[in-house]
Amino acid sequence: MLSVAEDEVHRKKLLRIVQKWYHPKTIARSANSILPRVRVLLVEDFEPFRALIKSLINDVPSLQLVCEAADGLVAVEKAEELSPDLILMDIGLPGLNGIEVGRRIRGLLGNSKIVFVTQESSPEVVQEALSLGSCGYILKSRARSDLLPAIEAVLRGNQYVSDGLAGYDSTELE
Repeated sequence: MLSVAEDEVHRKKLLRIVQKWYHPKTIARSANSILPRVRVLLVEDFEPFRALIKSLINDVPSLQLVCEAADGLVAVEKAEELSPDLILMDIGLPGLNGIEVGRRIRGLLGNSKIVFVTQESSPEVVQEALSLGSCGYILKSRARSDLLPAIEAVLRGNQYVSDGLAGYDSTELE
């Protein structure tokens, strides 16, 4: 788990990265500045875990949660409708599993970045998720410590895989 100081460092890094990363739909205006925001779709069927991820996202001003979905089919519809910049998604979803959702979204929206947040840790599932073009793979057990560094890496154009997954030596892959 990250200390408060380490967490703040990641939040500041993420803000700097997001400020360099511009998308016309992602400008939030405040009284004093224009702040680019990353539009996030959260896809998770287990409400308590979705609440945890939502709280982590809401703590970062440069991230804007635009929609939540608890079902794979709804996730595809919402992704097509909203064109989010970043999709945080579980694999074990009702209706349509996250791998298939990722394939469909990849076909619809080539620019949306997908990060899987799941309990699935088998090397075959990790490889399948990454081979479909996802940018990250985080274990749910490490979400509190890995989510912000993963988003930071993904926005820089790198892949991120939770430490300790078989076959992956580095958490951030160039």
